Amino acid sequence: MDVFHACCAGLDVHKRTVVACVRRVDPAGKVSKAIKTFATMTRDLLSLSDWLAAQGVTVAAMESTGTYWKPVFNILEPRLEVVLVNAHHIKQVPGRKTDVKDSEWIAQLLQHGLLRPSFIPPRPTRELRDLTRQRTRLIGEKAAVANRVQKVLEDANVKLGSVASDVLGVSGRAMIEAIIRGEYDPVKLADLARRRLRGKIPQLQVALQGSVTEHHRFLLRTLMDHLTQLEGLIRRYDERIEEALVPFAGPVGRLTSIPGVNLRVAEVVLAEIGHDMGRFPTAGHLSSWAGLCSGNDQSAGKRRSGRTTDGNRWLRAALVQAAWAAYRARGTHLSRKFRRVAGSRGKKRAAVAVAHAILVIIYHLLKEGTTYQEVATDSEAA
Repeated sequence: MDVFHACCAGLDVHKRTVVACVRRVDPAGKVSKAIKTFATMTRDLLSLSDWLAAQGVTVAAMESTGTYWKPVFNILEPRLEVVLVNAHHIKQVPGRKTDVKDSEWIAQLLQHGLLRPSFIPPRPTRELRDLTRQRTRLIGEKAAVANRVQKVLEDANVKLGSVASDVLGVSGRAMIEAIIRGEYDPVKLADLARRRLRGKIPQLQVALQGSVTEHHRFLLRTLMDHLTQLEGLIRRYDERIEEALVPFAGPVGRLTSIPGVNLRVAEVVLAEIGHDMGRFPTAGHLSSWAGLCSGNDQSAGKRRSGRTTDGNRWLRAALVQAAWAAYRARGTHLSRKFRRVAGSRGKKRAAVAVAHAILVIIYHLLKEGTTYQEVATDSEAA
């Protein structure tokens, strides 16, 4: 096989150790190897970096194992090219397996150009990605706490959710806080309604007549405190993300010009793929990486499955959310496409199809530096 790198390294990364194998091929084709094991403390990783440099290594490869690869990547990145690869792509033939053999195998594959590198964005984008992913987790946790509040109210036979569409809106929170303080009179509780909910005061008086005990009040108090804490953390992340997005002001404006793509979706998209589309040769490559391409499973001339592939779940979730928002934006190309696909294949598949269409649009807007222009044709049904 052809040799792409005369001197390279394979790294087998674990929580406590990194096994490094430096593999060389001389002009005569003779192969030599040097193997050394390092701990994963910062000083040891710096020693790894110095050792690789002393060996003349300019490119190294390692598996994307959990989060253990990140500190290794961050320390080695300034001094040499680091190739991060999907562990599923470099499985060895079954047999004897050791960390040393794993590092040798990675080095051998790298030397012959048989590794497909994963997409690793620049550090500012990686930091933005950490922020948006953590905020998404906090939002999910907030939703779980809100569901637990609703369950406690139902256990106390307080049917606030049957009348108010948002139990934790301004009116709902005022009523819950009053319940926690010991108020039990449904007339007084219903009078805390605000704005349009005041038109439902008679229904509220019936719904708020429950059997609240001290146990329920304790549960509600702790859950509301937890909810307040989560909301404060989410606000802090929002502020930090806003600061991190300052260099991306242009791309954000381009993305939010697409129907269904709001600021939060734009933040997630830029955090996951960055604004430089040079890493993706075509929109199809980006769609495949995101897991929004139809699967290609054929045998004997028959198509067996068209399921989408695994990809970036954070990006996919944000784009599907944008697709549903685009569906509600009447009179647009994307909403017409959603309705056409939904008519024959259902709304869930339509959401994925429109999410794919939005990603293709995003690719071209970022690559060409333009903003979205609505398709001006009424004859098109898609």
